[in-house]
Amino acid sequence: MTFGEQPAYLRVAGDLRKQIVDGSLPPHTRLPSQARIREEYGVSDTVALEARKVLMAEGLVEGRSGSGTYVRERPVPRRIARSGYRPESGATPFRQEQADVEARGTWESRSEQAEASLAVAERLAVKPGDRVMCTRYVFREAGEAMMLSTSWEPLAVTGRTPVMLPEEGPLGGMGVVERMRAIDVIVDNVTEEVGARPGLAEELLALGGVPGHVVLVVQRTYYASGRPVETADVVIPADRYQVAYHLPVR
Repeated sequence: MTFGEQPAYLRVAGDLRKQIVDGSLPPHTRLPSQARIREEYGVSDTVALEARKVLMAEGLVEGRSGSGTYVRERPVPRRIARSGYRPESGATPFRQEQADVEARGTWESRSEQAEASLAVAERLAVKPGDRVMCTRYVFREAGEAMMLSTSWEPLAVTGRTPVMLPEEGPLGGMGVVERMRAIDVIVDNVTEEVGARPGLAEELLALGGVPGHVVLVVQRTYYASGRPVETADVVIPADRYQVAYHLPVR
């Protein structure tokens, strides 16, 4: 294949994608059948099937049992703000953002002690099997699940202190920086790594996505004098939200 040439299935998928994007095939319209694609584009059944698979993998169409394949409603991406620590607030990033907008989000959480997996142990600089506090969150906007988060804190740091449970006690619901300061642990650095991957089945079930949808994963870790004191995975549906950073220049 020379430069610039495309396999037939990508050429067909590209043309159908263009029709979806420009509105020629509006949301909830049935995608041309495999037979019609074969006849209209002069391709084989295999090529027609592969083109449809591409559009499904891209989240542009969805199959409906016993009915066919239809163009999906394309949501307008909304912003999820990620910003530097604001000392005047002390709240978590989600609570900071919600304080700045009229529509109030809601969240639910569950904390439980667990053993650090190999991956979590590496991120927290502890040994696999060490005890951590694992907290899972579901964040909602207007009742719709918009973001998932799972955080881990080493109980060697927070165990038997008033901040052992992130959402309970005198500082329940406050950000990591404020909670750690209350036990004389001074957070002085935070890193965030952003990646994308297909959503896990349980994630997409919670977020209202369909198999194959891509999620953004923000891997965040807070440090105190070089020691990790909290790490978290924030999972966001990529077709509905964009992650926007606002970072101060010092």
